[in-house]
Amino acid sequence: MSPPTPTPAPTLTRSLTLRSVVVFGLAYMAPIIVLGTYGVVADTTHGAVPTAYLLALGAMLFTAHSYGKMAAAHPVAGSAYTYVRRSIDSRVGFLVGWATLLDYFFLPMVIWLIGGAYLQAEYPSVPFWVWIIAFITITTALNIRGIKTAERVNDLLMVFQVLVVLIFALLCLRHVFQDQGASGLVSATPFANQATTLAGVSSGAALAAYSFLGFDAVTTLTEETVQPQRTIPRAILLIAVIGGGIFVAVAYATQLAHPGYAFTDPSSAAFEIAKEIGGDLFSSLFLAGLVVAQFASGIAAQASTSRLLYAMGRDSVLPRKIFGRIHPKYHTPALNILLAGAVGLIALRMNVATSTSFINFGAFTAFTFVNLSVIATYVRERRKGHRPALWSYVLLPAVGALVDLWLLVHLDSKARTLGLIWLAIGICYLAYLTKGFRKAPPEMTFDEEPTPASEPQPTGRQAQ
Repeated sequence: MSPPTPTPAPTLTRSLTLRSVVVFGLAYMAPIIVLGTYGVVADTTHGAVPTAYLLALGAMLFTAHSYGKMAAAHPVAGSAYTYVRRSIDSRVGFLVGWATLLDYFFLPMVIWLIGGAYLQAEYPSVPFWVWIIAFITITTALNIRGIKTAERVNDLLMVFQVLVVLIFALLCLRHVFQDQGASGLVSATPFANQATTLAGVSSGAALAAYSFLGFDAVTTLTEETVQPQRTIPRAILLIAVIGGGIFVAVAYATQLAHPGYAFTDPSSAAFEIAKEIGGDLFSSLFLAGLVVAQFASGIAAQASTSRLLYAMGRDSVLPRKIFGRIHPKYHTPALNILLAGAVGLIALRMNVATSTSFINFGAFTAFTFVNLSVIATYVRERRKGHRPALWSYVLLPAVGALVDLWLLVHLDSKARTLGLIWLAIGICYLAYLTKGFRKAPPEMTFDEEPTPASEPQPTGRQAQ
């Protein structure tokens, strides 16, 4: 009697198209965030918010270019962690992945915390923990059900969010038109005024760059994307360009409607402007848009976190039996999704200022090393006799790495301290994992998701 045929292990399912991936990335970025941080950026730049976003967009495009190159070369889950370990060194890749966990692992918590804070401000009689539990429960259930379910919900939430942003911008333009006529709609003043300085705009750009965090998150969905070598690089650039375009356009309209940077409270300046241009009714709608944005972004952030943990678990860098499992029915990393939800409970004991102070350390560390990975790929391909384009594989990534290092160094002292402590813990764990750095961390296997023959791998020359 022949032994029974073993049941194939469940794998991630390829179902996401270019449009799906772009919507997911934009939801992660939350376009309405430009209004949530508007007052702080306006205060920093002395009333030149659009210029700050233009500079930030230019900086992020360099890194987006590098992410696209690496996503095409390595179409698997894991993002910066996978790119660095394959192109530079497995130990460095582990530490980049560890640093990235600061961003991915705690970002959903921050998103839910901000959403809860908005709702508690509007409904102070409802306990804060109710909002946090509601955010976590709903987003966790949607993500466990599957990426397509989360995608459909995200589509609806993104439509509402974009409508709120569009109405806000149109009301700003109407306000300017009623006050100054058509000539007031075209002005260079939002980009520069007498108080504008290079130092102020540079600091504002560093702050505005935080709004772009998330364009890279879609690389964690590679193994659920159709034709990932083609789709993911295009999606990354589209997300950065579309998100940046929205940021610049909305900042321009808002700066026109409220010149300068004088607000009662810069951290809630958009509410002040919303009431000025649209009255109480629109300010309530605006609040709803902000909360919806946090919910949509939370879905995308939790999904990306679970895929990064899955990649590290499948590699046995983290315990494989826990982190490397796929739910047999829903084909999602359900345990990782539940873990990300559990971490979100920390929001019950934290405030927005503390929780957001350290997540960017991991993001800018990852950005820097992804740029360096492209340069390392160039060196490796040259040794093989291939000739990748110098400007695409060296010059652009080098500029991106320098910009990201500048942003990393200019994080506040608390962020740098907490980030370095987290990195030190990672080094200790790596030493244990590799028996004192004497061997490489476990290598990732790809038996779970082989690349179809119809999707040829790009060579060094083709990758140009």
